[in-house]
Amino acid sequence: MMIPSPTPARDAQVPDSGFGLGLQHVLLAMPRGREDEARAFFRDLLGMTEVRKPTVLVPRGGVWFRADALEIHLGVEDPFRPSRRARPGITVNDLDLLAIRLADAGHEVEMDEFFPPYRRLITADPFGNLLEFLTPRGNAG
Repeated sequence: MMIPSPTPARDAQVPDSGFGLGLQHVLLAMPRGREDEARAFFRDLLGMTEVRKPTVLVPRGGVWFRADALEIHLGVEDPFRPSRRARPGITVNDLDLLAIRLADAGHEVEMDEFFPPYRRLITADPFGNLLEFLTPRGNAG
């Protein structure tokens, strides 16, 4: 079955899997030893809260963050390669304010109009992983 293009509101035509599927977190890779850069971006710039990792995972490095219904885990990858195509799509209330904050902090911001139900911007975290931020068309921000 072909599902129509997504809309900002939940599409009643999207079938229920029967499994209660949901997204608990997104895992992004990062280089070893650069947790402070992750904190500066995800905590200080994006306003997320650092989440304490389970003790058994601490020696692996990396850092986890949470805000609202979103959790992002950054895990160390050796050798590190940033994700330049695959990326999380993160909804935000005020896309314009986020674009300003990112640009003011020296991050490249690319506004994209190719996903009609949403306004969106593409940027990268300090390690080069792409991030996509979206807001439904019609939102003031």
